[in-house]
Amino acid sequence: MQNVDGATSLADCPTRLAVEIISDKWAVLALFGLSRGPRRHGELVDLIGGVSRKVLTQTLRRLQQYGLVDRRAEGPRRVEYSLTDLGRTLVEPIEVLTDWAREHGGDIADFQEAAEAAHPSSAA
Repeated sequence: MQNVDGATSLADCPTRLAVEIISDKWAVLALFGLSRGPRRHGELVDLIGGVSRKVLTQTLRRLQQYGLVDRRAEGPRRVEYSLTDLGRTLVEPIEVLTDWAREHGGDIADFQEAAEAAHPSSAA
């Protein structure tokens, strides 16, 4: 949405929703984990690493509410998660961010180390 002077209003901007979704690291990792096909909950926990079952469940539920992930029960104890058509539209942007992180992650780490060396008392 644009305000009177032509600038985008961040309060109503669709970018805000996209940032909300991708700022959750577990959501991005779950989406990327499902990008190669349906997976069971335990498979996602193992694939992602470092996420608790509870947090992954909460993340998958939130992604379902956004219409990005589908949950299919295939028996009493067999549930699979997959990307919806809408969810698949996020795979390419996530891959672009992943490529950026691979290319520039070292630069950021170098900058952080230099900043900590220059101001050791401010390092937490």
